[in-house]
Order: sequence, then structure tokens, then C-alpha cells
Amino acid sequence: MIKVAIYGKGGIGKSTVTSNLSAALASLGKKVIQIGCDPKADSTANLLAGNPVTPVMNYMREHDEEPTSLDQITREGFGGVVCIETGGPTPGLGCAGRGIITTFSLLEELELNKKYKPDAILYDVLGDVVCGGFAAPIREGYADKVLIVTSGEKMALYAADNINSAVKNFQDRSYAKVRGIVMNRRAVEGEEEKVRAFAERTGLPIIADIPRTNDIIHYEDQGKTVIEGDPTLEVSKRFLDLARLLIEEDEKSDN
Repeated sequence: MIKVAIYGKGGIGKSTVTSNLSAALASLGKKVIQIGCDPKADSTANLLAGNPVTPVMNYMREHDEEPTSLDQITREGFGGVVCIETGGPTPGLGCAGRGIITTFSLLEELELNKKYKPDAILYDVLGDVVCGGFAAPIREGYADKVLIVTSGEKMALYAADNINSAVKNFQDRSYAKVRGIVMNRRAVEGEEEKVRAFAERTGLPIIADIPRTNDIIHYEDQGKTVIEGDPTLEVSKRFLDLARLLIEEDEKSDN
């Protein structure tokens, strides 16, 4: 199974990358689960066309009990992607990372994988924090690969470096490893050179190069990924290529 956690600086486009990658995998015939690990609970928005799923932590607050069925906290989006959002605590009254841990434990109890039998699970993780609950997706076998989303912006590269270092600290425990960099372009001066220099210094390959384009914004305004909006676009092809790469690697690992 493809199990990928996607990290990067806040606002760098992780949710856009994750949802388009989920849509690309689904369009290639894979059964996909996407889990948004952010209190904002907006990771899966562009897969659901404006019909958001109830975040797990919100459900628990509203009902004062844990959900007893996956149907209460899941919704199927474009291509049959199963969408889940951890949500978070009431602002100022709890730890968002704890919400992730609680959600993962609950999903195991409700036998998420047994019910949906996914070919791929993608975790969209808040910001550049790789500690506590935010490290949960790369522990205990939840994910075995990490993709780091970055642009050529200074703070994005700084966050990417921190994430890479943090994940390396887990390597001795057989946790997930960084598979590579997704360059999400922001039209920064010398952007490609900066990202390639970072990649060379860290020994990480750039496995996807996502162009800056208004097509993404155009379809997000409609509650869609570019994969759903127009799979023939160049940006859509980049996501499809990344999906094919992950599928090919997964098939090789099974042989």
C-alpha cells in the first residue's frame, strides 16, 4: 500500500498538493484515503465540492462521545477518495497534536483499513512541526514515505530543512523516510536554482515540479482539484506523473 505523509511550511500548498495527488491516484484506479491533520480541517475541501466532512474532534465535542461508525466522520469525494479530517481542540484550550493521536487511535478501533481496503493513504500534516502528535503519521507504520513541499522562498526552504532533519532523527526506529521534494513554484527569483541547491545539499531528489498557474486557483474556487477540472492541463499531468511514480514504486516493493 502507498502510505505517504506530506509536510512543509504552513501556507506552502500542502493541501493543494495532497488533494491533487489523491485525485490523480483515484483517476488511475486506486482506492484512496486522505486524512487532513490540521485543526483548520480544509485539506479535503477540493475533493468534496463544498460539502465538508465533519472533523473527528468536532464530532466528539458536539456529541460528547466518540463516533461509533466511520460513516459519521468520513465522506467520499472525487474519484471515491475517502476524506477524513482530524480537526482540533477549541482554540486556546488544547493541543492540536493530541487531536491527531486521538483520531488515529479511533480510526484503528473503527477498522478504517478493513472497511475501505485502500491502495493509498495520504496524510496532510500541519505546518513544519514534526514532534508530538504531528509526528504520528510517520510513526507506528502509518506512513512509510514523506514528501516535503517547498518553494524557493527562504522560510519554505528553512522549514524543509528542519523537516528533513527531524525525519532523519526517526530513521533508527524504522519510521518513515523522506522520499523527496515537491517543488511548488512561487515565481521567486532564482527559484529553481535555490531548490536544486537544497536538494543537492540534502541528497533529496526533486520528484515533482508543480508550475505556478492560475488554473489551480480557478478550479479551487469551484471546490475542485485541477485533476477533476481538466486532467489534460500541464499542471494536472505533473500530479499524474507523481501518482504514477508512487504506484510504480509500490508495485516494485510488492514483488
